[in-house]
Amino acid sequence: MPPIMAFDKKDDEFPAKLTGQVVICSIIAAFGGLMFGYDIGISGGVTSMDDFLEKFFPKVYVRKHRAKEDNYCKYDNQMLQLFTSSLYLAAIVCCFFASKCCKRFGRKITIQLASLFFFIGVILNAAAMNLPMLIIGRLCLGAGVGFGNQAVPLFISEIAPAKYRGGLNILFQMLITIGILCANIVNYLTSKMHPHGWRFSLGGAAVPAIFLGLGSFLIVETPTSLIERGQKEQGKQALRKIRGVYDVEKEYQEILQATELAQQIKKPFRNLMNKSSRPQLICGTILQIFQQFTGINVIMFYAPVLFQTMGFGGKASLLSAIVTGMVNVVSTIVAILGVDKFGRRVLLIEAAVQMLVAQCVTGGILAVHLKATNVIPKNYAYFVVVLICIFVSGFAWSWGPLGWLIPSEIFPLETRTAGFFFAVSMNMICTFIIAQAFLTMLCHMRSGIFFFFAVCIVIMGSFAYLFLPETKGIPIDEMNERAWKKHWFWKRYFDDDSAP
Repeated sequence: MPPIMAFDKKDDEFPAKLTGQVVICSIIAAFGGLMFGYDIGISGGVTSMDDFLEKFFPKVYVRKHRAKEDNYCKYDNQMLQLFTSSLYLAAIVCCFFASKCCKRFGRKITIQLASLFFFIGVILNAAAMNLPMLIIGRLCLGAGVGFGNQAVPLFISEIAPAKYRGGLNILFQMLITIGILCANIVNYLTSKMHPHGWRFSLGGAAVPAIFLGLGSFLIVETPTSLIERGQKEQGKQALRKIRGVYDVEKEYQEILQATELAQQIKKPFRNLMNKSSRPQLICGTILQIFQQFTGINVIMFYAPVLFQTMGFGGKASLLSAIVTGMVNVVSTIVAILGVDKFGRRVLLIEAAVQMLVAQCVTGGILAVHLKATNVIPKNYAYFVVVLICIFVSGFAWSWGPLGWLIPSEIFPLETRTAGFFFAVSMNMICTFIIAQAFLTMLCHMRSGIFFFFAVCIVIMGSFAYLFLPETKGIPIDEMNERAWKKHWFWKRYFDDDSAP
């Protein structure tokens, strides 16, 4: 496939072109993000539909329509929260098996398994006749999320030229945001289709699952994975194909050297506990904690529920969710264009300030104007929607995509799949906690929940400023030498690489 873009060779870069093969493979793989995003967006809209609540959660349905029911507590139901969070419970477990699958069988087959799990889950959810069937379907979707989120960012990081790795990897987050937007639009349309609109909403996830499954047969396995599994000549040929140049010897030798070093590590999970592995492990996992404790999934999971709490009608709340979804998509484009130009840290720090202001002002408005049984004045309700859009935009060009990008590029090959497993599973654990607890937290903390997340944002912004090294433009297998060993704090962990 002919190259579509080239960059000037520098002394510290490998010869490479941004080939059509790399772009197409990245887009196909990133459809794993579309499946993930669609599921994030679809659950909040479905749980606000009366037909769905009446069939599976009749107590919530009755409480929702009581005139004097507390605004903050209408949806406080553990089983309703389990409908959303069960997916992430399964993802936590499946991340471990996905990391093993990535290493033993390759990134490509792991992506194919993700699409298969997702398709099974979609069928069970769309055809659900009772709550157990619904939850089992969500668990299958969780397996798909675990396999997809483990394999896709690694796949893209390993095939992308260093200069464009950030932008290409954010395709994954871009497709997540598009998936959320598509889910919001589908929910708005199906909310008018009584009594089975929710089935069409849940069944719509079959589209990205099928696309990823079929498209996965067209993508190439990463050279790193091929070489790692002893297929050295195939790895070199794959490297030539994705780089668009014949002379790949320098990069091939570096991958080969990294692979040989990795093969000496028989127990990569234990090796993660070594002193020299702690900086990457700490930063990779803590970024996932921070990403979820921005409060973003409160917005993405429960946007329609949140907007209904503020007094919007059912259709108006779904429409407001579409607006925030569109902001999410557009802002992610900013990340794609800016991450390899401005770097990772600048975007993270700027967005922390932006999200902090939005959360505090939103919490203040709700504290003053939204009581237990009243409806917030319309002008303030619309202002809250604007503030949520400001919050979402900051997240979408920073902590959202970079929360996946940075952990996928900072680990050396010998601990890459194991390290990324810890990062992904930490993301799923925190997502599960937020999804399972938010509606109860909203009921008890009321508007104070926004200040809770504001405190978290202060902590994470400070961490990014003080402890996160810049990884822009650094080849993935040179990250230790050029990022971690030169960082003011983390360099002390490399004084003795063998230290436990």
